[in-house]
Amino acid sequence: MSVQMVLLPVFVLVAITLGMFFVTGLRSGGVGRNDARELPNTAPQLDLLFYALIALGLPLRKIDLALVCLSWVFVVARFVGAGFFAANRGSQAWIASALVLLAMWFYFALRMLLLL
Repeated sequence: MSVQMVLLPVFVLVAITLGMFFVTGLRSGGVGRNDARELPNTAPQLDLLFYALIALGLPLRKIDLALVCLSWVFVVARFVGAGFFAANRGSQAWIASALVLLAMWFYFALRMLLLL
């Protein structure tokens, strides 16, 4: 069995999870609000998806400069979302971190499935 076939269900589950984050955030009115308390508490799940991506990518040797740069953008967005720089920008930081994580998983999936 190929690595791509083994990882395909992982990519589908990640897509479902991130899709649910966005749907839940939109339903709670998270987009456009400046109060992060209105958003569902998805920070631990976002962080776990980030760690899973890195844990999969390292041994498969699929982490490149693009993913490292996106990782830093994700970490900065999570840092801002934690309230260290702008407490009233929590929801925008949450959305930014989720979008960056979505881009990272999409890029990683393309690299794995298309053998880039």
